[in-house]
Amino acid sequence: MERIVPIGDGTEGAAPGSARRWPLYGSAASRTIERQAAEGLPPHTLMQRAGRAVARLARAWRPHARRVLVVTGGGNNGGDGWLAAALLQRHLRGIPGAGVQVWPLGPTARMPDDARWAWSEARAAGVEIIDAPTPSATPADLIIDAVFGLGLSRPVDGPAREALRWLHACRVPSLCVDLPSGLDADTGRWWIDAPPQPGAPRITLSLLTLKPGLFTGLGRSCAGEAMWFDDLGVAPAPHHAPDAWLATPARWPDVPALRRAHDSHKGSRGDVVVVGGQLPSAGHGVGMAGAAVLAARAALRAGAGRVYLGLLNGEANLPPWDGGQPALMLRTAQAVLASALPEQAVVVAGCGGGASMAEVLPALLARAPRLVLDADALNALGPAAREGSPSQSTPDAPWARRRAAGWRTVLTPHPLEAARLLGTDVASVQADRLGAAQALAHRLGAIVVLKGSGTVIAAPDAAPIVNASGDGLLASAGTGDVLAGLIGARLAHGNAGDPSAAIAEAVAAHGRLTQRWTGAWAPTATDLLD
Repeated sequence: MERIVPIGDGTEGAAPGSARRWPLYGSAASRTIERQAAEGLPPHTLMQRAGRAVARLARAWRPHARRVLVVTGGGNNGGDGWLAAALLQRHLRGIPGAGVQVWPLGPTARMPDDARWAWSEARAAGVEIIDAPTPSATPADLIIDAVFGLGLSRPVDGPAREALRWLHACRVPSLCVDLPSGLDADTGRWWIDAPPQPGAPRITLSLLTLKPGLFTGLGRSCAGEAMWFDDLGVAPAPHHAPDAWLATPARWPDVPALRRAHDSHKGSRGDVVVVGGQLPSAGHGVGMAGAAVLAARAALRAGAGRVYLGLLNGEANLPPWDGGQPALMLRTAQAVLASALPEQAVVVAGCGGGASMAEVLPALLARAPRLVLDADALNALGPAAREGSPSQSTPDAPWARRRAAGWRTVLTPHPLEAARLLGTDVASVQADRLGAAQALAHRLGAIVVLKGSGTVIAAPDAAPIVNASGDGLLASAGTGDVLAGLIGARLAHGNAGDPSAAIAEAVAAHGRLTQRWTGAWAPTATDLLD
């Protein structure tokens, strides 16, 4: 059994520059793995292992719990709960006032064979079976949620809905078996009309496989303060390709490695040019240069050798330097386009670009072999994004030319930007974040970084990667610009045989920026770079 989140500082057990990646299996693949594993084992073996894992974690997490309530469903997830109840009842036997109650939400007569066996074990152990908790009393010291497992893919209704509303609002610590009941294993969609965040401490124990829905969408909010994993002694066969991968932070930027590289120089660490930052003179008095400055500062702090900042429409009032980071080399966007920088450097385009971004984007699409598109560059794509669809591309379309040349394009949309590019709405994107990111990656032949809880990194030819780092402190203006700059720096560093994995390293490092924040006030994007 291992703890997956919260993550540490990104260095546990990891070699410099590497990150541990966990395979994620959706509901269909998990069922297949479970069925094939069970065929090679004595009856009830997987359920025995699952029940023991649940009981062991319950005792470790809440060692002083004397009254335990297990809420069970009618499937094998409920069976895991019944067996855990039996084991905990035996553990608590003889302690005054201690015991385990089970609240079954489905008819036990129709349970699968393994679950029926676990039910008989619970009855033999003396577990008390109740119709519902007493409304006026605190129900327990610990609640175990073993209602729904892999099968939930629609809204919950009827008596189960009322029970789950009570369960998720109850101010008692809870341990969720495999998934919080109400969470879609594949997408992270929440199928209960109740707040996803628990009303009391909660942890989740994923069994046999890790599911994608635990790490994106509303999965992290629902799963509680920690997520644990027990593979039940089963290693999926090599032919079971993961539906996605979970990436934990690597040691990037690898400052010790930079220190050891005595023969390095600024030219060997790569160049980044940020194009964006509409100045007030070009935006009818509205300036957004700070976004481009944040991206450029992030690229410099992440170890890029040289960082250029090309501000839009800045001929008349271009500032001579960035007082907070004088090493940035300022110029106008027009000066950038008049130079060889688009061909030679990683171009990060769009941060704070405003409407002016549309004027320079066609040239960047045509000239920049390594291009990161963020914010207003995404908004400016318009017809270019529609041309990216293979069915609509002509050989002269910008996306077709980029694909033919083998150029690297990275898009970093938030859900609204992704919805615009896909011609849908935010709710549809958030209902299936993995699917939305993959659809956009295939349409444009680009790597897509769909931002949000459990940022998704999708490429046209690989399983998507879900980022495990980050928290709610990143929900403030400018943090997306910082991410764009970090991605630019990571691509500039080179050594990116797997570009999706390299970009995932930058995303993970971005999520880690809030990890050590201890201030009394929420951090700003600038604070994260100090």
